[in-house]
Amino acid sequence: MAKYSFEFKKKIVQEYLSGEEGAHYLSTKYGVPAHRNIQQWIKAYKKYGDKGLMRSRKNEKYTFEFKTHVVELYLSKEVSYQELALSVGIGNPPLIAKWVNDFRISGPDALRPKRKGRKKSLESPKTSQSKEQFDTKPVDTSVEHVKQLEDELLKLKIENAYLKELRRLRLEEETLLKKQRESFTASEDTSN
Repeated sequence: MAKYSFEFKKKIVQEYLSGEEGAHYLSTKYGVPAHRNIQQWIKAYKKYGDKGLMRSRKNEKYTFEFKTHVVELYLSKEVSYQELALSVGIGNPPLIAKWVNDFRISGPDALRPKRKGRKKSLESPKTSQSKEQFDTKPVDTSVEHVKQLEDELLKLKIENAYLKELRRLRLEEETLLKKQRESFTASEDTSN
């Protein structure tokens, strides 16, 4: 998607809001490849005003809890990334898509903050000498184990919500098909 200036976006949004033209016409008139871009600008402008049309240059940091909450909302409700982004105050809907995809591939650990910088080497000359002087004790992994279990529980909760929603949709579809069959058989009976 091409990058457009704030002034350009605002001009198009103002023209749309004046009621003179529609998004399809404006996309053709101004050479915006997809009218959906204009619709997104309009939604963002209505929700946040001028701030909704400005490109954010700062990298927002979101907590693990916030990311999992947003992913859970997306998986359990029938909303688009754009609508969800507007409702939770994120100016970048593709970011939610990335979180959802990462979650589906790697689970909740994919949403945890990543350490930056170079990894420390495991063995260095100084530490190997000091290890020989002290008795080595096994590392208590109970904290890591609890974290792993919490992540697994969260993943299962989200999966459960997703499956419940899927089941609900299938039941609705079956009910609709049943009604269609009944109306079809009723129309056949009346025609005979």
